[in-house]
Amino acid sequence: MSEICVQGRVRGVVQGVGFRQATVREANRLGVSGWVRNEEDGSVSVLLCGPEDALEAMTGWLRRGPRTAKVESVELAGCLWQDIAGFVRLG
Repeated sequence: MSEICVQGRVRGVVQGVGFRQATVREANRLGVSGWVRNEEDGSVSVLLCGPEDALEAMTGWLRRGPRTAKVESVELAGCLWQDIAGFVRLG
């Protein structure tokens, strides 16, 4: 299976509810590398890199989020491969 990267935004009630911390845990569980960060507009940005099946699972999780969040939309688009070790929370 090929490895890919996607980048995008998650919108809804996703700040101040533990979304970034939960995203780091889930990404590490799935073997996805990249980052997650809060944006000034209240959304959360993500960069996800890894095997396609792991990114599909991660995307499904992002659409649900942790139980404390209320995800309204997830917009992801393919991007150039970035060789990142691990998954980190930025900002």
